[in-house]
Amino acid sequence: MIVGIDLGTTHSLIGYFSDDGPKLFPNALGELLTPSVVSLDDDGHMIVGEAARDRLISHPQSTVATFKRWMGTSRETELGRRMFRPEELSALVLRSLIADAEAALGEKVEEAVISVPAYFSDAQRKATRAAGELAGIKVERLINEPTAAALAYGLEAKPEGSRFLVFDLGGGTFDVSVLETFEGVVEVHASAGDNYLGGEDFLDVLENACLSDLKLHTGDFSPVERGLLRRRLEVLKRTLSQQPEQRIDCLVGERTIHWEIDQDRFLQLAEPLMQRMRAPLERALRDARLQPEQLNEIVLVGGASRMPLVSRLIARMFGRLPLRHINPDEAIALGACVASGLKRRNVKLDEIILTDVCPYTLGVEVGQKDEHGNLQNGLFSPIIQRNSVVPISRESNYYPMGERQKVLTLKVYQGESPLVAKNIKLGQLEVPLNPTLPRADNGVKVRFTYDINGVLQVEATPMASGTRYELVLEQNPGILSEAEIRARLDSLSELKIHPRSKQENIAVLARAERLFEEHIVARDALREWIGLFTQSLESQDERLISDHRTRFSQAMDELERQL
Repeated sequence: MIVGIDLGTTHSLIGYFSDDGPKLFPNALGELLTPSVVSLDDDGHMIVGEAARDRLISHPQSTVATFKRWMGTSRETELGRRMFRPEELSALVLRSLIADAEAALGEKVEEAVISVPAYFSDAQRKATRAAGELAGIKVERLINEPTAAALAYGLEAKPEGSRFLVFDLGGGTFDVSVLETFEGVVEVHASAGDNYLGGEDFLDVLENACLSDLKLHTGDFSPVERGLLRRRLEVLKRTLSQQPEQRIDCLVGERTIHWEIDQDRFLQLAEPLMQRMRAPLERALRDARLQPEQLNEIVLVGGASRMPLVSRLIARMFGRLPLRHINPDEAIALGACVASGLKRRNVKLDEIILTDVCPYTLGVEVGQKDEHGNLQNGLFSPIIQRNSVVPISRESNYYPMGERQKVLTLKVYQGESPLVAKNIKLGQLEVPLNPTLPRADNGVKVRFTYDINGVLQVEATPMASGTRYELVLEQNPGILSEAEIRARLDSLSELKIHPRSKQENIAVLARAERLFEEHIVARDALREWIGLFTQSLESQDERLISDHRTRFSQAMDELERQL
């Protein structure tokens, strides 16, 4: 079975393409959204999802979130006595999603299409593939998130020549793509974005304003209190979308702080972030050679796109209201499910052809001499320009700088700056030359091939010898090698992970612990409920446990309504 997965910064979803169309699977708690959070409990068990999210407040030192932003780096997080890379943390989320899918399907999941931000770099895409391998599945394809959103909206069925802009603002990343449809083909003309802009940044703006107004600093909070404040601000950010003014009450030490904010001030505080959103929008239109009035529709996806300030930005820039009739949290996952159906060659999707683009310019470092004969190194020579339709293969010729040169060093970069120092180095290849030949006869043909999955192949062939050399990019800093993946896979297999069947009980207790941390006035009642529920778990009587779990959850629902 092949599934579609939206591996998000704040939430993740999984589904497949059924005979009735794309279908998402609920997790053990009956929810479609699984928080992308991992925690380690006191017994050394790994917890994923809603229960882990609640532990961000009650056990912040042993819980981690938003690790998607670290994909493609060598950053590690300590949980217990182990260090975890972003790929491993993502693999734990993927394992949880796959368990939910297998429970619903009754069969094993072996392959997946995973969505990634359109502006994910080569390193970040490789890290996503590694996460899938660590989770025990083959990542059949990576699909750009805006492209997945287009599939969810069925844009391929729109009139021929229709042009769309997909605006995707998630919890941690921002993407925009311009697409056109013709004869059942969805063609991406341009993609742009910001891998470090999302709903979490708007939450940071609120937190900084709150602390500034109250003349507080992060050092004034314990880790638990800091987590509680951000949880309160997250709720405020959501409700501020429906109401013009909101207030929070939060316990700091032995006193309760009060803070109010309205939509107008939030818009003013978020203006720098809004400007960061404008730049990719303008770049995508410019690369697609389109004016705003030439777009037929604008589609909003991603949970953070619910904020009214996003709709206002679109209305100002494009003079129209965007489409948002599919749940923004689910659109990308639904599109990934359609893409999984395409890979499985579902008969309903035979007429859909999907193209994509290379999000970054790819090239090599070169040097050149000025009019005085002075050598200037560190210049960027593009081979594949950004927003070229993939798969694509391009070739350029390069020559040594001096006579009798024995080796030509090809340094491969991605980016948009004319100086390689401002771009990202992907790797390098040493190409042997014949030092007896004149410089003009010692050239090297360099071919870049970039495929639909974001895999770059670099081939270098000296014109004199005809010997082909290939660049292997897996050894980039921040990327796991095959041997490291095998070692970490063995290490992950030794982890004690809570069985899926117990996730409902884990989540109830984690929620109770969070409420105990948040509300002093309710601690006596919560302590009693926790004791009774723990006793029911010891009985191993599933009927008794289910009854206690239902009544315990209802009691906590009522408690949160009162508080």
